[in-house]
Amino acid sequence: MVRHTLYRTIAVTVAFLATVTGPAPAYAAEPHIPPANSLPVVISNITTWIVGILMGVATLFLTIGGLRYLAAGGDPTEVEKAKSALKSALIGYSLAVLAPVLLAIVRGWVGG
Repeated sequence: MVRHTLYRTIAVTVAFLATVTGPAPAYAAEPHIPPANSLPVVISNITTWIVGILMGVATLFLTIGGLRYLAAGGDPTEVEKAKSALKSALIGYSLAVLAPVLLAIVRGWVGG
């Protein structure tokens, strides 16, 4: 018991000293401000984020629909709920495919 307490005390002391005596942060003479991106770069980044989010949500609905269909056990209402989730997944995937096209149209309107 005493040995366990001694080991614990040593571990806490070493962790505390490592935290307190760690390296000091380096400060620059003036702050670094990254340059602003151009409009086409911003739209491209938005496109990437939108496609990623839509694909993630569509995959979630596909998984939920598949699990509901497997767990339905022949119950017609559960099978309909599963089919509805699968249709939502299909809509999500189609929006993810069409998102770059729609944002290219917006880029054309904006003039980028």
